[in-house]
Amino acid sequence: MTKVAVWCRHKGDDVIGAGSRIPWNVPSDKALFAALVKNQNVVMGRRTYESLPGRTLPDSQILVLTSDYKYKVSDKDNHTVVENIRDFSEFEEDLYIAGGAKVYEAFMCGGSKLMPDIVVDCIYMGELNPEATGEKVSIASCIDVLRRKYFKAAETDAVDNVVRAVYIKRGDFVDQAVLKSILNIVEKK
Repeated sequence: MTKVAVWCRHKGDDVIGAGSRIPWNVPSDKALFAALVKNQNVVMGRRTYESLPGRTLPDSQILVLTSDYKYKVSDKDNHTVVENIRDFSEFEEDLYIAGGAKVYEAFMCGGSKLMPDIVVDCIYMGELNPEATGEKVSIASCIDVLRRKYFKAAETDAVDNVVRAVYIKRGDFVDQAVLKSILNIVEKK
């Protein structure tokens, strides 16, 4: 099993959201995310799940991490509620982590069994949308872990104001087929 974290953060302040919205609109970044998680198991928190158009990701299984065991998902065949993040430490299939900030932090800072093997780190270099109101949501603690415990395997030039990099956790074996697939998607222009 390979765990992959996928995020897009703002350069300099590591903001990934403002309130319940992403404070930029980059269609190529959305397309990258969709390509990476297609046909994958995707874990996300309740608020991130509720922000999805139609509360779904076509061709993906969604695992909603929430302490509300009575939470109702929109598609009982393809979406599952998971109450305890520790359930993922023995998860047997590949797992793609899609946020929000508390979910990223729980995986990145939750011990070696939970830490992603691969991180797709997209850095938005443009301005934040001033209309995106609400408290800014940062993943600075995740970026600190990324800098200390991962090495950069690849980086692209900026496309639509986004630089994409792929990081691998130091000292771990990474499934080469998964890594190759991710690199092919990330490096595709």
